[in-house]
Amino acid sequence: VQLQASGGGLVQPGGSLRLSCVASGFALNYYAIGWFRQAPGKEREEVSCISLSDGSTAHAESVKGRYTISRDNAKNTMSLQMNSLKPEDTAVYYCAAGRSPTIATMTFWGQGTQVTVSS
Repeated sequence: VQLQASGGGLVQPGGSLRLSCVASGFALNYYAIGWFRQAPGKEREEVSCISLSDGSTAHAESVKGRYTISRDNAKNTMSLQMNSLKPEDTAVYYCAAGRSPTIATMTFWGQGTQVTVSS
């Protein structure tokens, strides 16, 4: 049972990246899903999530209008499209799944993928 995240890298300010996360050993469609990030010296924070109950999405204020979260139940994957990236978006990004989309209630966590926004 695991989540495997990929797609991180170095990008210039204003650029885009797409993170992907593949689930194995369990079906993502039975869980709420989310992306979280942790910058050096800071606590892990919620970035974007999809609720299990009604499929609604939610985003942190800092990424609204720039990030899009999605899931593909057929492929058992989830993605995070990040546009108009800023240096303050630099962090390790984690995918997660659980009964509700908060840090405390996520059951499964990916290993993290580094996103660096710098010129």
